[in-house]
Amino acid sequence: MSKITTELLLERAVPRSTRLRKIETLNLSKLQLKTGDLDPRLFSRLRHLQKLDLSDNLLDKFPNSLTLPDLRVLNCNNNKLEDVTALKQFPLLEELTYENNVYLTLNDDYKVMFLLQNLRLLNGKDITKLANHVRRVNSRKLTSKVTAHWEKFFRDQLPEKYTAEQVKSIKKKFLKSVQTNVVYGPSSLSEFTRWRVKMIAEEFLAYSLGLELNSDTEPEEKTDENEEESTESPREAAEDVAQVTVTPSKRKRNHSKSSPGNKRSKSQASTEEEAAVNPRKSSHVEDDPAPDKPRTSNQPAKEATPEQGAEGTQKNGEQFPKGQSNRRSSQMTGEQKSQEQDNGVITLTPVKNSKRKEDVSAEPLHFLQCHSKGNSREDFKTQLWSCVFEPVLDSGARKDPIVSSSRTVATCGGESVCLIDCETGTVLKKYKVATEEFFSVAWTTLTMVISDSRKKAHNILAAAGRRGIVKLIHVAADFCYGEIKAHKKPIATVCFSPTQETHLFTASYDKRIALWDIGIPDCDYNFKASQLLVLETASIPLRIALVPTCPEQYLLAGCEDGCFAWNIKLDKGQKSRPFEAIFQFPDDDSMTTSHRVDGLAFLNDDVVVSKSSKPGCIYLWSWSRSFDAKEKGCQRTMSAVILAELEWSTTDMSYLTLSTCPAKEYVFCGDEKGSVWMYNLSSYTTAWGSAKGKRSERRISPTQILKWPELRVNGEQPPEILVNNVVADPAFTYLVVLTSVNITAIWKKS
Repeated sequence: MSKITTELLLERAVPRSTRLRKIETLNLSKLQLKTGDLDPRLFSRLRHLQKLDLSDNLLDKFPNSLTLPDLRVLNCNNNKLEDVTALKQFPLLEELTYENNVYLTLNDDYKVMFLLQNLRLLNGKDITKLANHVRRVNSRKLTSKVTAHWEKFFRDQLPEKYTAEQVKSIKKKFLKSVQTNVVYGPSSLSEFTRWRVKMIAEEFLAYSLGLELNSDTEPEEKTDENEEESTESPREAAEDVAQVTVTPSKRKRNHSKSSPGNKRSKSQASTEEEAAVNPRKSSHVEDDPAPDKPRTSNQPAKEATPEQGAEGTQKNGEQFPKGQSNRRSSQMTGEQKSQEQDNGVITLTPVKNSKRKEDVSAEPLHFLQCHSKGNSREDFKTQLWSCVFEPVLDSGARKDPIVSSSRTVATCGGESVCLIDCETGTVLKKYKVATEEFFSVAWTTLTMVISDSRKKAHNILAAAGRRGIVKLIHVAADFCYGEIKAHKKPIATVCFSPTQETHLFTASYDKRIALWDIGIPDCDYNFKASQLLVLETASIPLRIALVPTCPEQYLLAGCEDGCFAWNIKLDKGQKSRPFEAIFQFPDDDSMTTSHRVDGLAFLNDDVVVSKSSKPGCIYLWSWSRSFDAKEKGCQRTMSAVILAELEWSTTDMSYLTLSTCPAKEYVFCGDEKGSVWMYNLSSYTTAWGSAKGKRSERRISPTQILKWPELRVNGEQPPEILVNNVVADPAFTYLVVLTSVNITAIWKKS
C-alpha cells in the first residue's frame, strides 16, 4: 500500500487544504518515500500545485506521468536520484534543487538546463546565461558536427532507393558511430554530449529520411562515463586552487637524442636506517617511495585532519570541497599575455632542439600548479609523485580503451589529490587532507549495489602517503567514503589487482607489502576491509608490479636492496610470506643483487623494465626466462636474463621513476633536467620473444627526448626541475609529467 494518501496530501499542504485541486504548496519531505509511492493517479489531481518539497526521501527516479502542469518549484535534496530526464514533464519549472544525490553529476545539470526551458535557479544558483548557452550555442555546434559526420561517412552508404531494412541498419550504425566520434567540450561532459548527440542524430534522421522520431523521454541506459568524470559545474569554479597558465610560443618540436647531462653529485645514505630517517634537501630529491626523505620539508608529520568541504564531513569520510577549481590553462593572445605577465603567470619560451628527425610529434598543452600548499602561486617546493589515468568503464559503443581511453588523470603530491582533464587543463576535482603528503594513487572499478538491488559500475580512487592510511574516494559522488589504516609507517606505493577489483596492494616503509580486500560499499557507504596477506621484504619496497600472465600468483617489487618476487596465491595457508626469489643484475664484469631498483614496470606479458641505482642504467629482461631457474631448482637467487639496456641520463640521482605504455610498446623515464626520454621498442619485442635470451649488443638510444621548455615566473626561471614521474594514457595520446617544483606538465601527441 502506498504511503501517500489523499488524507496525507491534505494534511501536508501549506496551508492545510480541504481539496487536492486547491493545494499550491506541498511538503512531502522526510517520509522515506520511494519512487513507487508517487502515485500518478493521485498526483494528477494536484492541478494547481506550484511548490513541491520531496527532500530527504529515498527516490531514485521520477515516474513519467505525475501530471503537475503548474509546478514551478521542486526540491529533491538528499534522495538517491540517478536520472533527471523525467523532469521534462514539468515544463514550467523555474527553481530546482537536487543537492546530495550522489549519483547525479555535472552531466545531469546540463540535461535539466536543456530540457527545462523556463529554469532560472538550479541548486540555488542563477543559471540563466549558462542554460541559454547550452540550449543554443551547444546545440548549434553539435548539430553541425552530427550533420558533418553523416555527410562524410554515411550519406553515400544509403542507395537512392532504399528499403526499410537498409534504413534501420544505417540508422543503427550511424547512431553508434556518431556517439563515439562526435566530441565537444570537456570530457567531464562527455555523457551529456553523447546524450545530446543521440537526440540530435535521431532528429536529423527523422527529418532527412522521414523516419519516425522516438518520443520516449527515457534515455538509453546511462553509459558509465558520467560516473568516471564528474566535476563541479563552471558556476562553482573555486578560487582556492592556484593554477599556472602557460603560453607556448611557437617552437620546433623536440627531437631525438641530446647530449647526456653532467653527472651530479649527491649524498647517498650509507645505511638503510639513515636513508629512512634523514630527509634530503629539496634539490637532492627522491621519488614518491621516499616519504621519510621528503624533498620539501624536514618537518615531522603531524596527525592529519581532513579538510572539510562546504558541506563538511559526511558519514565515515570527507566530502570533496565544494567548488574546486574548474579553471583551465589556455593559450592566450598577445593582449592577454601583457595583462597576465604582471600577475605572476608563467610564460613559456622556445628551447633549442637537436636536428635529428623525430619519431613522435608531441607538443606541450598545459603546465599546471594545482598542488600548492595553501594555494600559493609562490610554491615551487611541493613534490608531485604519482599519476594514473582513470579507467574507461564499459560504455556500450566505447568498450575499447585504446580507441577511447580516458583523458582524466589523477595526480598526487603534498596534501592534495587532483583530477585533471588533460585536453582542457581543467582541474575537475581536488581533495585535501591537512598535514598529509600523498605519494601514490590507484584506480579500481567496483560494481556497487545502488538501490532496488540494481548494480552499477563506479570508479574508485585509492590515495596513500606519509600517514600510512589509504583513502578511498568515490569520485563521481565527490566523496571520500572511508579509510584503511594500512601501515604504521608511510606507504610508498599502491596498486590494485587487474583481476580482483577489491584487492589492493600497499607497499610501506615498514618493509612490508600488504594485500587488502577493500570490500564493496553499500548504498550508505558502509564497507568492511580485511587484510589477506603480508609479504615480508628485506628492505624498503619502492615499486611493485603484478606479473601480467599470472597476476594472482606472482608479484615483483623493486626495493632499496634489489628486485624481489613473491608467490601471492591465496590458496596457500601461509598469511605472512618471505620473498621467493631475488634477481641479480650486471655490475661491471659480475652479477649483483645489491642495486636499488627505483623503477619497475612490464612492457608486455614477459618483458620487465627496471631502473637501478647504477648511473644511466635501464634494463629490459625476461620474467619467464629469469624465473625458469627457480622452477628448475630450489635456489632463491637467480640472474635476470637481460634482453637489452636503454641509454639514459648518466645522473646518479635516484627515485626518478619510469613507466610503460604496453599497447604502443613505449618506455618513458624523466631525468634530472626536466626532460622525458621516450623509447619506441616495437621493432625489438618480436625478436626478444624468439631469441631465447639473446641480448642486444648495444644500448638502445631513446627514440626522442622531450626537452623541458623554459618557463618564467615574474621573469625568473623556476628552480632545478627533476621529473619524478611520467605516465602516458593507454592510447599514448597524452603524456603527464610530474616534477619536483610543483608543476604538472601535460603533452599531447600530435
